[in-house]
Amino acid sequence: MIELKYFVEQDFNQLIDWMDSPEFLLQWGGPAFHFPLDKAQLEKYLENANQEGTETLIYKVVDHEKVIGHISLGKIDRRNRSARIGKVLVGDKSTRGNGVGQQMMKEILRIAFDQLHLHRVSLGVFDFNAPAIHCYEKAGFTKEGLLRDARKSGNDYWSLWEMSILEDEWMVKST
Repeated sequence: MIELKYFVEQDFNQLIDWMDSPEFLLQWGGPAFHFPLDKAQLEKYLENANQEGTETLIYKVVDHEKVIGHISLGKIDRRNRSARIGKVLVGDKSTRGNGVGQQMMKEILRIAFDQLHLHRVSLGVFDFNAPAIHCYEKAGFTKEGLLRDARKSGNDYWSLWEMSILEDEWMVKST
């Protein structure tokens, strides 16, 4: 069983090692990061995170004391009771395809709905990432719409599915 622990500076090198191409970094971090990922970018990313009342919670994914992934809950809006999952990564390739993504979603949604008492959680996923889309749908997310040609990668444009889950859907899924 995995657990989410706050991402800290000691975790930077592992995450940097996982980002082996500009395309992979864009899939993980969106336009906020540039290749190659470095400590300065991660320091900025962590700058106002993981504090009382913060808008961003950043986690490493730990399985038996080994860091195997990363996930964040950002744009936390307590007034409107919403947030956005991002930076989802099962970085340890040997653990992919074993249900880790489902466990990550369950844990981050537990934080969002059970601890923060949010009403809506959203995420974006590129339309070609079929395994991630399947994982999110299995976790209870619904496709809301396709943002066509939302990101540029080299000479190509990538389309992005917007997905969300509401608290009542989580309650049904988590029981």
